[in-house]
Amino acid sequence: MPFSRLIDIFEAKAALCTEDRELGSLLEDATRELGFDYFALLHHSSLASSRPGLIRLDTYPAGWEHELAARGLIGADPVHHASVRTNIGFAWAELPTLASMGRREREVLDRARRFDIGDGFTVPVNVPGEPAGSCSFAVRLGTGLPHQRLLCAEQLGAHAFRAARRIHNYPAVRGCPHLSRRERQCVRLLAAGKTDWEIAAILGISVETAHQYVKRARAAYDVVSRAQLVACVLRDAVVSYDEAVPPSLS
Repeated sequence: MPFSRLIDIFEAKAALCTEDRELGSLLEDATRELGFDYFALLHHSSLASSRPGLIRLDTYPAGWEHELAARGLIGADPVHHASVRTNIGFAWAELPTLASMGRREREVLDRARRFDIGDGFTVPVNVPGEPAGSCSFAVRLGTGLPHQRLLCAEQLGAHAFRAARRIHNYPAVRGCPHLSRRERQCVRLLAAGKTDWEIAAILGISVETAHQYVKRARAAYDVVSRAQLVACVLRDAVVSYDEAVPPSLS
């Protein structure tokens, strides 16, 4: 299945989920489709607190959470530390540049390997006024990270956390920058992996006009890269994959 189509289907089905069990099953299937073995969708504080309303879904090996608790490492996960320092997805290979890697943080990664958790990719979710969270995808030890699918994983993670927030009755995110219909269409095509030339051909506009629409969208979100722009509009649900787009995308 084309990955843009996988994202379309996931978003539509996630919007219909009414409980964690349904969303977890849907995300588990999508995780495997992307080439990962595990996922963890959670508010980070859920590992140390049973407070109602905290989001927590994962398919990590049995005993992993107990291992962290038994060794006093729940608050030392470098993936969680890095998640509060960036607003775009990151591969775990980037952790040394995103988080302080002391003895306890290195021990978390070492213990993860003992539970057959290898490399991974994490989508941060930092909503003002709410607990910090993330959606992580990981492969088994010795398996390579599916690098060509990381943008798709970033989009899926954003949609999954959006659905989880709705299920747990968190309010919709407000105050998003306004994008025009053309800007939304361009960003939607950008999220599908299209170049400016392809966007121009699909929408029937010039390449320079397509470039300017994307540039204006980046300015509205005050981001410098296209990857950051895609992550932001998916996080804020500005771009809907059910939004009417040219037939060539179906």
